[in-house]
Order: sequence, then structure tokens, then C-alpha cells
Amino acid sequence: MKLLIDADFIVYKACAAAETELDWGDDVILVTSKFSDAMKAVTREISKIKGHFLWDVPSVILFFSDSMNFRKEILPDYKGHRNRKKPCGYKRVINTLKGQYKVIVMPTLEADDAMGIYATQNPGCTICSPDKDMRQIPGRLFNMETSTLITEVEGARWHLVQSLSGDQTDGYAGCPGIGVKRATILFENKGYSWKTVVDTFKEKELTEEDALVNARLARILTAEDYDFTKRKPIPWTPKANYRVDDGTRSKTAVTV
Repeated sequence: MKLLIDADFIVYKACAAAETELDWGDDVILVTSKFSDAMKAVTREISKIKGHFLWDVPSVILFFSDSMNFRKEILPDYKGHRNRKKPCGYKRVINTLKGQYKVIVMPTLEADDAMGIYATQNPGCTICSPDKDMRQIPGRLFNMETSTLITEVEGARWHLVQSLSGDQTDGYAGCPGIGVKRATILFENKGYSWKTVVDTFKEKELTEEDALVNARLARILTAEDYDFTKRKPIPWTPKANYRVDDGTRSKTAVTV
């Protein structure tokens, strides 16, 4: 069994915790970091994750986001509020981990997308991430507390829910006034379909294009969403009659 670990948050948290501020006075504050403390924290977190799978000693792949992000081509303000520099030692920790584990970084992709692509290419892996976005990917998900099996239907429906509800943490709004709970109620009443998404946006005097922007931002990539030759994402484009009632997330095999 392979564990696909979202290592972005693990390394960021460990490096941030290893930082120390030294106030020199005269308007000068120096930030320092102890590299060994950061590495110990990262190693401890990875071991903790592996410890949840004692019945099957797993191999580990660490995933990191690229410095460039293709979603900014869709919405320039995507994650625009996250401009804080990485904590001290961040790059050094990653470079050290590359000598200890298999590390995957895909051009312009976030770690979430790289995990989604790998998991759908290689069924049987377990994604390890606390990010609720990963509920889109069919397969086993360990959210750092419990392990859940996500079906294709559940994954595709969650994508539609996020297309409506948005994600303030990632900087895209979804449909105004629609949160996860309200979106779920709408889909349960009207059906999990692209029509429900578009109609809801139009009720707020927005367009189908607005809906599509949010759906593309929300979409965690799978192998079918990626051009391996060009090494670029394929924009998610639903048919007008796209529904999620037959257990598929494919844009070409839909129930009408």
C-alpha cells in the first residue's frame, strides 16, 4: 500500500514552529530557525501517519505544490491573501526529504492535484490530507484522524457542492449566500447536476461563466483532467446535461 501524503502543510507547520524571533532593539527583529527541530517535527508527523496503518506497512510518497499555480490563470486573485513568505528552512527541509522519500512536484499544480492524478492513475493508494477538497477523489482518504472510502458518486457530488459553496480559504467565493449545507440541500432537492449549479448562480444574477470559473477552481485534478504530453491541466468542461447519478465523474459519460 502506498500513502500519498500532502506534505505542504506538514513542512510548513514544522518550519514555522522551529522559528524564533530575536528582538535586537532599534527597530530590528531577527528571525532564526533550528533546522534539526524542523526535521524532527516532520519525521515525527510522517511516522505518526504511518502508525495508523500498522496492519500493512506502507510506502510513502510526499507531494508538494509547485511555486507556480495554474489556477491563477483562471482567477488572478486565487489564494491572493496567502502572500506570507515560507518559514525559515522550508526549502532546505524539502531538499533533505528528497533524499529520504519519493517526492512529487508537478509543474503549476498544487499538491492536491498531483495526489488526485496519481491516485486515479494508481488505484489502491491512500491519500493522507486534512483538506476537505480531497473528498472529490474516489478511493481511500485518511484525514489525519479517520480513514474513509470515497466512491465516484460521492467525489463527483462533492465537486458540485464546492462549486456552489466556494472556499474562502482558497479565495474563491462560489455562489453568494450559498454554503456547504445550503448547497447540499439544493442538490438533494433538485438533483446533482450542472443545471442546478447554473440555475443557482443565475438566481443571484450571475452567469454560467461565473459558475464555470468556480467549478474549475474547485476541481481537484484527476488523470482524466491532465494532458501528460503537454504537462498541462485540461479545463473541466461539463456537458449541459451533466448529472452525477450514475456513479461517474466523467464529462463524457453522464445521465440524461
